[in-house]
Amino acid sequence: MLKIGVFGVGHLGKIHLKCLKMLPEQYELVGFFEPDQAEAAAVARDFEISAFDSPEELLASVEVIDIVAPTGAHFDIARKALLANKHIFIEKPLTASLKEAQELIQLTDQKNVKVQVGHVERFNPALLALGEKVLQPMFVEGHRLSLFNPRGTDVSVILDLMIHDLDILLHLVNAPVAQVSASGVAVVSDNIDIANARIEFENGCVANLTASRISVKQMRKMRLFQRDAYVSLDFLDKKAQIIQLEEQKSEHAFLSLPTTKGEKWISLKELKIEPSNAIKMELASFANSIQKDIEPKVSIKDGYKALHLAQQIVKAIQLSQQKAFF
Repeated sequence: MLKIGVFGVGHLGKIHLKCLKMLPEQYELVGFFEPDQAEAAAVARDFEISAFDSPEELLASVEVIDIVAPTGAHFDIARKALLANKHIFIEKPLTASLKEAQELIQLTDQKNVKVQVGHVERFNPALLALGEKVLQPMFVEGHRLSLFNPRGTDVSVILDLMIHDLDILLHLVNAPVAQVSASGVAVVSDNIDIANARIEFENGCVANLTASRISVKQMRKMRLFQRDAYVSLDFLDKKAQIIQLEEQKSEHAFLSLPTTKGEKWISLKELKIEPSNAIKMELASFANSIQKDIEPKVSIKDGYKALHLAQQIVKAIQLSQQKAFF
C-alpha cells in the first residue's frame, strides 16, 4: 500500500479524494494540503482526513503525491516532490510552460521515480473499447464543446479542453507532427475560449480539432478515417463504433457493395463498453506502475508532447491574429 497525499482540493481535487478512498488496497490516503484555510477545514471535516499545514509537512509523510492544484502551481509542487524522491500523479496540463516541463523530465530521469499525467480520456470506456486494435488513421476530426464555466479559464481552451484530444491524437497517430495551423478567439475570458487547429503529420495524416468552452451544448467526439474503416468515438456518451469494408458478409454487415473485384460488404459494429470510473482507473493504473516498476500509461513525456503541441497551436493562433491586423 502506497502512502499518498493530495495537493489541491478544489472541484477536481475532491473527486480525486473520493476515488483514492475507493482504492484502499493500493493507497493509504494520508491527507492533503490546501492553501485556502477555510476550504481546507471544510474538506478535512467532510472527508474525515488530515489537512496539513505546509507542503513540506505533507511531502515528508507520503511516498506519492497527487497534484490537483491550478496549472500555475504544478511546477513548484512537482519540483519539490521530485527533489524529495516522491512519485507524482499530476493533472493535465503538465506545467504552464515547456521549459518547466523539460526541467521536470530531467529531474524524473535523475531521481528514477514514476510520474503520470492526468490525461483522463485515455481511460474513457469509449477509447478502451478499441482494445488492442491497431489504427492507422489518415484523417481525424474532433469536437470538444463545453458550456461556459469560470473554472479552468486561467488557461486557454487549448490547454483546458483541446489538450485531451491532442494527447489521444498523438497516442493514435504514430508519426511526428509536420505542420500546425490554427485560429481562435477570446470571447468571455482573458484567454482563448474557442479554437480550431489543423495538424498535419509526416505520414500524411491530417487532424482537424475544434474546442470551445462557450457552447450551448456539450460534445466530446472524435472520428477517425483510415483506408478500410471509419471509427467513431463518443467520450461523453461512452459509445464506440466501427464502420468497415469487409471481404465477406458478417453478422454486422448491413450493405452490399458491388466492386470491380467482386461483392464486398459494409459492416457496422457497436463496440462493447465496459462501464468504469476513469479517474479511479487512472489512479489505480499509476499505483500499479509504481508497484511493478513499469512505465505509467500516460508518462511525463506523453504529457510533454501534448503540452508541446498545445503550445504550437497557441503560437499559430497568435500568428493568425497578428496577420489580421495588417
